[in-house]
Amino acid sequence: MKILYAGSPQAACETLKILFEKQSECGFEIAGVLSNPPTAKGRHKELIPTPVAAFATEKGIPVFTPEHLDASARDAVKPLNADLLVCFAYGHIFGPKFLALFPMGGINLHPSLLPKYRGCTPVPAAILNRDKQTAVTIQTLGLKMDEGNILAQTIVELNGTETGESLLNYSATNGAELICSLLRTVTTDGKLPEGNPQTGHASYTGIITKEDGKINWTDSAENIEAKIRAYYPDPGCWCLEKNLPLKILSAKLYAGENKYENEPVGKVLEFSKPEGIFIKTGNGILAVTKLQRQGKNAMAYKDFMNGARDFIGTILE
Repeated sequence: MKILYAGSPQAACETLKILFEKQSECGFEIAGVLSNPPTAKGRHKELIPTPVAAFATEKGIPVFTPEHLDASARDAVKPLNADLLVCFAYGHIFGPKFLALFPMGGINLHPSLLPKYRGCTPVPAAILNRDKQTAVTIQTLGLKMDEGNILAQTIVELNGTETGESLLNYSATNGAELICSLLRTVTTDGKLPEGNPQTGHASYTGIITKEDGKINWTDSAENIEAKIRAYYPDPGCWCLEKNLPLKILSAKLYAGENKYENEPVGKVLEFSKPEGIFIKTGNGILAVTKLQRQGKNAMAYKDFMNGARDFIGTILE
């Protein structure tokens, strides 16, 4: 059985690596990879391939990076004679003509407890909402976003320490194992299982921008801490320190006595060596443990304070 793998970011690359290692064991062949076009980066605007495309090229897998999934893209992919399309975080909707290229159809890895958090940012959404559970789901690919039948699903318990990065990486690894298990069945049966229709209330997530990462210090410490974890490392959380961007990379809730009820929100209150840098919020104290000034390296709070003696008393915006 031949598959075309569609994906772009680093998490999708981690899934691809596992599939590549297990293709013989699981009875399939990765015939090609579909990914986003290279992006121009750096001073010299060097074209940088996506992590998925870079790995595929390294392993000698044919790579396709069309701007649009139009007739020319279909003509390029068709000679692969792939039986199945496997997708994780590709970033494009597949039309009926493209899906028709694959006799067995397509499957999609989606890191949420579907139908909750359909769309492109389910992992940050689960963290932001402080959910107790999420899931790694394999579903059939259809013409509507994330509405396909559920083929396999693993429930993931959340403990409130996850970051966007750690939870996405877990989903990529666990999802690859689910895909391999499913493909073993497909190679035996010669077709995809029918799966189970999604049930329950559907919710949707959208694109997250850098502006979404701006911290509002009038919000509660609990909400801000969840936001810092959800948006790490991309797009990241930030505020303004004397009109200059300051990234807040990690923090925790301070559960000790609140002696600062009358202080303004956003004020840097004190430096506690065991806890972090205390900042007043709309409800509670946030202990910042890692931060980064513009043009500087990221620092743990103790190192940061060694070079920022005037930081205490600053009002962050």
